[in-house]
Amino acid sequence: MTEEIKKELLRLELQHDIKILYAVESGSRAWGFASTDSDWDVRYIYIHRLDWYLKIDDKKDNQEEILPNDIDLAGWELKKALRLFRKSNPPMLEWLRSPIVYLQQFSTADKLRDLTKEFFNPKSCLHHYLHMAEGNYREYLQKDNVRVKKYFYVLRPILACDWIIQTNTMAPMEFSKLLDSQVTDQNVKTEIENLLKRKMAGEELNEEPKIQILNDFLEKKITFYNDYVKSLGQSEQPDTVRLDELFKQTIYEAWDKNGSH
Repeated sequence: MTEEIKKELLRLELQHDIKILYAVESGSRAWGFASTDSDWDVRYIYIHRLDWYLKIDDKKDNQEEILPNDIDLAGWELKKALRLFRKSNPPMLEWLRSPIVYLQQFSTADKLRDLTKEFFNPKSCLHHYLHMAEGNYREYLQKDNVRVKKYFYVLRPILACDWIIQTNTMAPMEFSKLLDSQVTDQNVKTEIENLLKRKMAGEELNEEPKIQILNDFLEKKITFYNDYVKSLGQSEQPDTVRLDELFKQTIYEAWDKNGSH
């Protein structure tokens, strides 16, 4: 499937006259708990030729395409990606840390990784992960019977919050790293590990009675982080000049000096 994905990325380059700078897996396969029927969630950053940018009207800055072979393609144009990076956008930062890289051309992704420490904003990331955890918890896990696979969609963002306040760095994508480093209650850990084994063995994990020990654990964490984020002060806006320079360097690197080849 990796070869299939690489072929599709090349097709996108030719079809849209772009260069794909970086392409990764972003879903459950990158998190490390894919089941046999999981989609391939391919996310990429791309750049147009120089002429595309030298027009007064704004144009579409993203692409999306779902293919019949379970490949879900979605990309951000580089300027959009850099604006999101400036805001410490967690999906953008996650892409840069994905353990599954399908394509990396030119130096852009490495330069962004080098800049991550400077642009990382704990408050922004905590808000994102808390919002995700709270929304999924409220929607999926509060009835007597729940779709138990949804526990992962609350556990992962909550454990990412734990990682961030413990290390002041962006959380890893891999769920196992979060589980091993952040869950100290052995009973909670055992329940999560049991669910993980079942999911990776291909079980559907449909409706079952809710797992009270996990609900208690998650409710306590959500309450804590709701109070915690309110206590955080405003963060300074990082300097955009470095990102402007990176954008210009990438155009010259990806195309020739005038962006035409």
